[in-house]
Parts: sequence; structure tokens; C-alpha cells
Amino acid sequence: MKNDNQFNPNAFNLLKERGFIHTASHEAEMKRALETSPITFYLGIDPTADNLHIGHFFALQIFRILQDHGHNGILLLGNATAMIGDPSFKNDMRKMMTQEEVNNNARGINALLHRFIDTKKATIVHNADWFKTQLFVPFMRNVGTHFNVSEMLSKDCYKNRLGKGLTFLEMGYMLMQGYDFVHLNQAHGCTLQLGGSDQWSNILAGVELGRKMALDNGNQRPLMMGFCNPLLVKADGTKMGKTESGTLWVSSSKTGAYDFYQYFVNVFDEDVQRLLTFFTSMPIDEIKTICKKDIVASKKLMAFEVTKKIHGEDAARQAELTASMLFSKQGLAPVSGTPTETIALPVGSLLVDILAMTSIIKSKREARELITDSAILVNNERITDVNFAPTMPEFFIKKGKKTFLKVVLKGEQK
Repeated sequence: MKNDNQFNPNAFNLLKERGFIHTASHEAEMKRALETSPITFYLGIDPTADNLHIGHFFALQIFRILQDHGHNGILLLGNATAMIGDPSFKNDMRKMMTQEEVNNNARGINALLHRFIDTKKATIVHNADWFKTQLFVPFMRNVGTHFNVSEMLSKDCYKNRLGKGLTFLEMGYMLMQGYDFVHLNQAHGCTLQLGGSDQWSNILAGVELGRKMALDNGNQRPLMMGFCNPLLVKADGTKMGKTESGTLWVSSSKTGAYDFYQYFVNVFDEDVQRLLTFFTSMPIDEIKTICKKDIVASKKLMAFEVTKKIHGEDAARQAELTASMLFSKQGLAPVSGTPTETIALPVGSLLVDILAMTSIIKSKREARELITDSAILVNNERITDVNFAPTMPEFFIKKGKKTFLKVVLKGEQK
């Protein structure tokens, strides 16, 4: 692998200073390697969806930092491991996908990668390319013999599944991901794996597998190291990236720039400094100063910077402008860039029925409760009658203080 970026020995210090390193297998060794010369590292993403979410973006940020410091990146798309499904911290077995679904997802992810990493200088591989030639018995003899089942079951990543019926299929996931690292080490000289902290057991399994297989062959431990970035969690401990309408995706076709901006502008005050540290290059002292001086302005800056990295500067500025106009006008009229949903109901339908079909309200029961609680405005008019029926084909809804939606009715009149 070649990387034309000039080598910069400061990658480890930068990652450490900004809190990107949560856990590391050989931290002193990793620090020495990153400071000495370019190394080859890899990040794996299983194509369980045709898109990337905010957690993937966080890991890809680290990928790009290492690239920019002159290190050589491998992006592994787990077409094979996605067929098994990672049981880590899951309460139930993942839905099994067909090979066609997995490959379609991989194509969708591959099309997005250029927005976050330098794909021209990265090597993109698919683990199906080496697993398709593996025979079960030889694989179990060469790899499976190095995994102790008692130790595997003691890992946090399996505990949620034990009571629900952990399958042998899922147990095989750790073996496969561990072997991925060994294969990349042997084929590409890859010495470092990175991933989220929920992947710690799987990453460590690869490091240990490389050591055990080398000892079996009478060789010294190969240079194989791993580290995890912290998961994006909110101040209340819940996972970041879940919204009323679902997951926070990076594609504008699934999560628009305005929704993205609004999500981050509404995070807890306690999260702002950490997110600015993760998603901007601002000096940490400066971040601390602005957060202490004006947390509201800091939050808007953070939301803008994150949205810019995901959707581009023009879309971020439009989202920022839309939010400003909406709040200043209090939802008086639809603003360009406001989220819009088309509802298959005719003019004259009850507002309760309309609301229940939008992404911002989950049920008719919730719609009634919000109306009764005076929490719904239609074109800036507060609605308190659960039998209210809008008489126009397009109107503007405000839910609470911060949720705005333009509704277009397209249903046929009865």
C-alpha cells in the first residue's frame, strides 16, 4: 500500500488528547509504532444496512486522522461476517440476511465512503473474498482450536444473549473477525485494528489469535495491536443517534441536513464540549472557554460543524438558516428547507389521523394527548380540539418547542 500523505508522528498524541482512544491492547507499543513510521491499520464495517450511521462516521473520523498523518488505511466491508451477525450486546439474534441483501448494502456503503475518508489512498477489501475459499473443518482446526468457549462466554458482548439462546452461528462471529485481522496482517502487513468500544472483545480476539497461531508455527508474536474509540453516548447514558423517526443516518435521503442539525443543537449542554472535541479541530482550551462563556452559541457551532462534515457546508448553512427562521417566526409559515412529509389522506381529515401518519408522532393516542396538552400548533394556531380537521392541503405543524414539519395532504376525496 502507498500513501502520498507526508508522515506526521503526532497521530497518537492527537487521538489521545481528544479522547478518541477508549481502550488499547498495547498502548505503549502503539504509541511507539505511530510515532516511528507509517503503519497499516484497518477498520471493519459490516454491511447490515445500505447506509452509515453517526457511529460509523465517528470511527471514520479516526480513520481519516490516521490517513492525514501518513498512515495506510484498509477499510474492510464484512460481506461474510454480516451473513453471521455480530451478537455483541444484542438481546436477540440479528435478522439473517441473504447474500444479495448484504452485497447491495455493501454497494450502498461503498458509495458513501469518499465523503469521509480518502478512498483514493485507502484499500477497500471484502472479507467474503477470503472466507469463500475456507473449508469448515480446516478453519475450525486452524482457528477454532485457539478459542476457549468458557472465556468467550465470560465476555460482556455475549452476556445479553446467553439467557435468550445464544446460537453456535453467533459464536462463530468472533472467530471470523479475529481471523480477518490475522489475514490482513499476513496479506497486507496490517498491524492495527480500530473500532468502537462495543467491538473490544472481537478486536482483542484478533490480536490474541495472531499471537497463538504464530506460536503454533514456532514464530514470535507478530506486531498486532488494537484500540477502541468510545461509543457516542449522551449525558444520560443513552446511545447517541436515535431520534423519534429512527436512526441518525449520514445519507440525506434518510436523514436530512435540517434534522441532523436539529438533533445536535438539542443535545444536553453537558455533551457539547465533548462533541466539539471529537468533531472539530478547535484547540481544546478554546473549546472549554467558549462552552463556559456561552453554551447556547457553542451548541449551535457544534451542530453546524457536525452537519457540515456530514452534508457539506451549503446544506449546513441552509439548515442553520432554516432553524433560525423557524424559531424567529415561531412557525408562522413554511420555510425553505423545513422537513416535509406527504400524507395519503384527503383535506378534511382529522388532525389526529394526520399526525399519527407522520414521523414525529407514534400513534393516535399520542396525537390526542399532545393536542389535549396544547402542544400542537397548526400554522401558528394552537389546537386543543381533538376533532379539529385542517381545511387546507398544505400546512405547518409545530410540536412542542423544537419540532417543525410541513405536511402535504395527497389523499383522494371520498
